Amino acid sequence: MSDKDLSRRGFLKTVGSISAGTLLGAARAHGQTAPEGSAKPSEMREVPVRPFGKTGVKVSCLSLGGMFDIPSNQLLMRQALRWGVTHWDTADCYEGGRSESGIGQFFEKYPDTRSRVFLVTKSCDRDPDGMTRLLNRSLERMKTDFIDLYFIHGLKRISEINNETRAWAEKAKSQGKIKFFGFSTHSNMEDCMLEAARLGWIDGIMMTYNYRIMHTDKMKRAVEACTKAGIGLTAMKTQAGGPFSMESESESRLIESFVKQGFTDKQAKLKAVWETPEIANICSQMPNMSILMANVGAALNEAKLSLEGSQLLNRYAEETASSYCAGCTEICETAMGSKAPIGEVMRYLMYARSYGESDLARALFAELPADVRWRMTSLDYRPAESRCPRSLPIARLMREASSQLA
Repeated sequence: MSDKDLSRRGFLKTVGSISAGTLLGAARAHGQTAPEGSAKPSEMREVPVRPFGKTGVKVSCLSLGGMFDIPSNQLLMRQALRWGVTHWDTADCYEGGRSESGIGQFFEKYPDTRSRVFLVTKSCDRDPDGMTRLLNRSLERMKTDFIDLYFIHGLKRISEINNETRAWAEKAKSQGKIKFFGFSTHSNMEDCMLEAARLGWIDGIMMTYNYRIMHTDKMKRAVEACTKAGIGLTAMKTQAGGPFSMESESESRLIESFVKQGFTDKQAKLKAVWETPEIANICSQMPNMSILMANVGAALNEAKLSLEGSQLLNRYAEETASSYCAGCTEICETAMGSKAPIGEVMRYLMYARSYGESDLARALFAELPADVRWRMTSLDYRPAESRCPRSLPIARLMREASSQLA
């Protein structure tokens, strides 16, 4: 069903707990007549804000992830701002640069909105010259003079940044091109966070963080260390492998528990993360109005997950641990002598199978060197499987990735 075909009944059901004022704004965005008795636009609620580390800035607890066709979704960005989703995240490599260009298109049309947006983008390069080139290109693409938070993208180990990186960040700040600096990480998140907390010059980190890994002792220590160091934390990959399938009794009980509270399973996963006060916000890919409305609805609903729901979610995470890669790639890839990028391939599989992003997954897989893709199917993965804390069937998954993503 397209956004334009959204019926009033479906619209109200999707949004659920959003205030009457917010419904009015959304209804107008969809060309619908406002419900009788709706609040005036001035009374519309916005998603809550939280402090972002020691920066002195408060950011919206929900962040608009930019891995979608932004040039074709200008209306969605306008609506995100109306609902207070003012933290926007992108990267120089998203959508081949179209993500940044789409944001630039928006700021060019609505220049007054730039001051409301906390803008985040990322460099896929690590060396200072490459970072300078990509930063300047990002500024040009997005029609802005500065980036609020600039990330090194996809850090796997803290050794990828050094004193040269720090000097570069300080210079970019002094030039007014960036306000804050940090990194994103999908792999070995806890180690990267713990070591970043000791550096003293990292302002923000975006890391994989969800109900499957947030309760581990190491992740708790990492979050605590970053909080003490004043580092702002943004959670991503919060859906932890996609929606529940209702194929097991555990999943059925989970969904029943969430429904009692008026949440979908996706909303409940967001609520679980927001209950960690040290997490400033959640970055979520919201490529259509329905997902945006559902996530905003969850953010505006002040109810917490029930004790039953939280316990069932934790139990389900334990029972299904072997179906989810937690990103501790230092273990499996070291066991393999770094012969295969296991963590990256696992992430591409997740994009394809859990999020329905098969084209993106295939495109990323194709960027791996040809010789790496070729030898993946012939490697002996027993050393990696024997050391995997979650007992993942790594050999089978790597073979399936080679077949499915080729």
